[in-house]
Amino acid sequence: MIGWQDFAERAPRIAAIFTRRHAATGNLCMLATLRSDGFPRISPMEPRVFEGRLWLVGMPGTTKFRDLARDPRFCLHTATVDTQVTDGDAKLWGLARDVRDPALHQRFADDLFAGTGLDLRGSEFDYLYDTDLTGASAVEYADGHLDITVWTPGQPERVIRKH
Repeated sequence: MIGWQDFAERAPRIAAIFTRRHAATGNLCMLATLRSDGFPRISPMEPRVFEGRLWLVGMPGTTKFRDLARDPRFCLHTATVDTQVTDGDAKLWGLARDVRDPALHQRFADDLFAGTGLDLRGSEFDYLYDTDLTGASAVEYADGHLDITVWTPGQPERVIRKH
């Protein structure tokens, strides 16, 4: 398991697709968690890269964060409406860990305000989840073929081409 910065160095193609799609949708992604009954839950969210890590944060009291508190496994998928996937899309798998560090929360709030104008400075976060990545994949369609890039820790990215 590794954090975002190490992931971006080891899986640069997937990281670039994720970053591009994340920015193109105003940071919107779809987060998959596991409900208490074991079924999957899909929730919209706006993850942020901060201090070299990928963070999951959102409105207090949401069920997706209760899911992560119970079972830290997640999948994060870049949002897309393009059925041809011409701009690519990416999925990240990993484990989330709630970080209870008031100083970190304030640095995060300062960064969020500087980047978006959303002012949560001085607020206590109910949840601020750091992520460790356990796998990732991305797809890109070009020149009549689909390239699927796959990454797992300890392995380089590999591309599977479909015609």
